[in-house]
Formats: sequence, C-alpha cells, structure tokens
Amino acid sequence: MLRYLTIPVTPFQQNCSLVWCDQTQEAAVIDPGGDLDRVLAEVQRLGLTLTQIWLTHAHIDHAGGTGELAQRLQLPIIGPHPGDQFWIDGLQQQSQMFGFPQALPFTPTRWLQDGDTVRVGQSELTVRHCPGHTPGHVVFYSSEAKRAFVGDVLFAGSIGRTDFPQGDHATLIDSITQRLWPMGNDTVFIPGHGPESTFGRERRSNPYVADA
Repeated sequence: MLRYLTIPVTPFQQNCSLVWCDQTQEAAVIDPGGDLDRVLAEVQRLGLTLTQIWLTHAHIDHAGGTGELAQRLQLPIIGPHPGDQFWIDGLQQQSQMFGFPQALPFTPTRWLQDGDTVRVGQSELTVRHCPGHTPGHVVFYSSEAKRAFVGDVLFAGSIGRTDFPQGDHATLIDSITQRLWPMGNDTVFIPGHGPESTFGRERRSNPYVADA
C-alpha cells in the first residue's frame, strides 16, 4: 500500500511529500523545493530507501532543491511535462528573485505526459497533465490510496495562481473540472501549500470551482 508524509519546506511552506510502498520501503520525493537535510532526516527516520524525485512543476519552491538532491544521491528526476522547460531554465533567476539558495541546474531524466504512470516499489500512480498554473504542471494520483498530489493546481478553498508567465485561468479551471473531479469526491488531495481536503468538499464549497 502507498503511504506518504508531507513536509513543509522553504519560507513558502511548500508541501514536499515523501511517498513510499510499505512492502518494499522504496520511496519517491515529490517537489523537493529545499530544506533537503530535513527531508533526508525523515527518510532515515522512517527507514526508507529514496529512489527517485517526482516534480509537479518547476517553480522554485517546488523544484529548487531538485538538482542538488539528484546530484547528492544519484537519483532520477521524473517530470514535469515538457511545457515547464522554460521554468527549469529560469530556476537560477527564480532563486535570486525570491531570495532562495542558488538552485543547481538539472535536466529531467524522464518527462511526463498525460496518462503516464510512475511506480515506487509495488505502488503505481497515474499522471494527469493539469496546465493552467504552469503549462507543464502534472498531478500524481493513487487509486489504491485514493490520494492525489496536486501541486499548485487546487488548494483547500482556493485554486492556483494564473498570473505567472504562460499561466491561464480558463485552462486551470478545465484541468480541475475535467482531470481532477473524475478521480472521485472521496479522493483526498495534498496541495502544494496548506491543508489537505477532498475533491467532494471543494466541489461543494470552493468559491472558484464549486459545482453550484
């Protein structure tokens, strides 16, 4: 079964998630934006073997520690979608702009497309391409655990910003209603910032995307 732990990192309190297969103790880290020593301390505490890095998108608070972590542990970088190449290219500029430690450049080992799958141990997750916040944003969904790691697409009571380069509000709303809602009302989602919620709760009460 898939297990996970969320670790808020960086001054932006970005929800970095460790996800692992409880049969093999193999783990992936989603969006290692920074504070790598804290993340690796949790890996050690839980007795996990970290084997890969998964990225939802390439904003600095989500991807800032990726290059260093990949280099340190020789890990493959999975994702995001190729639409975020320009954000990866601009990571060092983003570091300076937001006062983050200098991000090391990296090239994803594998780009992701809508409908792809990723695997950690014996657990498989489906990839959905959910542009709008960034053009290459992806979401990781585990049907066995009824969990979705949605980055900055959707939040409890809110949605991702669309005022960044190549962001688009209508595209984001489409991503949420056409790609996330079919995962089911009882699916719990782990957003890039703030508390977890369920798709059902957001469909009832989120002022931006509620059904009513």
